[in-house]
Amino acid sequence: MARDPLASVSALDTPQSRRLPGRPEQVRNDGGGFVFAKDLWTKLEDFLILGTTGGTYYVRESELTARNTGVLFDAIREDGPRVVALLTAISTARPPRAPKPRPALFALAAAYATGDQATRQAAKLALPKVARTTDHLAQFFGYFKNLGGKPTARGASPVTGRSVRSALGSWLLEGTPDDVAFKACKAAQRRTPQGEAFSLRDVLRIAHPVAESEQRKVLFGWIAGNVPDERAREVLPAVDRFLTAKAVTGVAEAVRVVSERNVPWEFLPDAMLAEPAVWEALVGTVGMTALLRNLARMTRIGALKPRGDATRRVAARLTSGDALAKARIHPMDVFLALRVYGSGQARPHPQAEVQRWQPVPAVRDALEEAYELSFGYVEPTGKRLLVAVDSSGSMTNGVSLGGSPLGTVYELACAMAVMLARIERGGVHVIDVDTAVHASKVTPRTNLREIAAWRPSGGGTDLSLPFTWAVRERMAADGIVVLTDNETWAGRSHPVQALARYRRALNPRVSVVVAAMTAAGYSIGDPEDERVLNVVGLDASLPMIVNGFVRGGDDQAS
Repeated sequence: MARDPLASVSALDTPQSRRLPGRPEQVRNDGGGFVFAKDLWTKLEDFLILGTTGGTYYVRESELTARNTGVLFDAIREDGPRVVALLTAISTARPPRAPKPRPALFALAAAYATGDQATRQAAKLALPKVARTTDHLAQFFGYFKNLGGKPTARGASPVTGRSVRSALGSWLLEGTPDDVAFKACKAAQRRTPQGEAFSLRDVLRIAHPVAESEQRKVLFGWIAGNVPDERAREVLPAVDRFLTAKAVTGVAEAVRVVSERNVPWEFLPDAMLAEPAVWEALVGTVGMTALLRNLARMTRIGALKPRGDATRRVAARLTSGDALAKARIHPMDVFLALRVYGSGQARPHPQAEVQRWQPVPAVRDALEEAYELSFGYVEPTGKRLLVAVDSSGSMTNGVSLGGSPLGTVYELACAMAVMLARIERGGVHVIDVDTAVHASKVTPRTNLREIAAWRPSGGGTDLSLPFTWAVRERMAADGIVVLTDNETWAGRSHPVQALARYRRALNPRVSVVVAAMTAAGYSIGDPEDERVLNVVGLDASLPMIVNGFVRGGDDQAS
């Protein structure tokens, strides 16, 4: 009998290389399988958190950047104020949801350059909240020049209409005059992403903000160079501390002003920040976040060394549960610090030379203990979770932060799985998945140093397997979390079909969270399924998102 080709069309088992019957909206992923396109706003959120640095296994950085900026401009055209609200929420969340601020600053510049009047008004109000430092403001300004400027012989010149001048002026008017003075003293001059000089004096010249008080008038005059130092230090405590620090000419004097005047490290002359003794004095005064970010610098110049007193004091601070809780340090913050520090190298800017250091074992140990202690205020769901980590070949793509290699996408996914397992205190089972299911090495007690040596199993990708395996093993779960780049293609049925079988067999109310490890723009998660949530894998709030979604879905169905 001749084979009937129509008999191969099934809504129960459809090869991932074909679209699901009746779902023409499915798109082909970069691996060749069919998945669901994320909606515009989910794609935008992915970009704002993950960025596009390094590209993906299948897509070069330039192409991924073009895709995601296209999404951004579409979203601005559709609802610019919503874009601004989203990027502001991500930028101001505590703990921070995005490892780097640049995508949000770029999006804000794009909103200002291409948005309508309502969008520009929203961007104006958001600028002081999103661009919290002079460095952030310089990045915003550089992006804006590219997007809203006019070409010149040397590149681009900003078109500074009334709205832009008002926005830049608002940055100088937000907060008390001494707050602004503090930011100005920390960094009055920075460089744009294009490498051009950018100073607050330039901002004053462009914006012409109107001072509402004598104190702010003095501040603006001092930044512009029209008010003498002595007058500024009379009315602005931050300027007084800054000038005291800048007058330092020797190491002993620098140590004294740090110890007696509590001068922040950013106020000290650059030459003093290369002195080990100065950082040894700063160990007890810098904020916890600044301490995490400067561990590499302190090690590179010799302030942190094996069996050193500064090393002992740094370790004591890092392993203080009370200090971590007070500073609201999240496990993701510590994990990223551990990876950057352990990498032994960084390149803050593409044009800069590579910085290298030899990590001190006691500091790495303290970071690992800090990681464990930072889980103290995250409550478990009390639910049963199955976590599936994509271990296919496409998860071998490397990820970096500030020129420091963090590891492969697979390693980062395993780290997130460890966080979930640690928070749930035994309520999680973790598996690896490529074209088969493999036992995972992840346990609640996994040491983060171990993960650096882990490699994915490689091969193809079949993300229907977490659900088919769970049916076969009769593993009842309240929530299933899949950490993946969504490049599935090898299965004989789609993940949504396997999920439907799981729900029929074991738990019709199971919630599924698909955590994207790259900003590719699509997902295995069906957008029409109210019990499926697409999120970002490197979002520091992932454990809380999983917690709330699994709890909420269960309560709603009860």
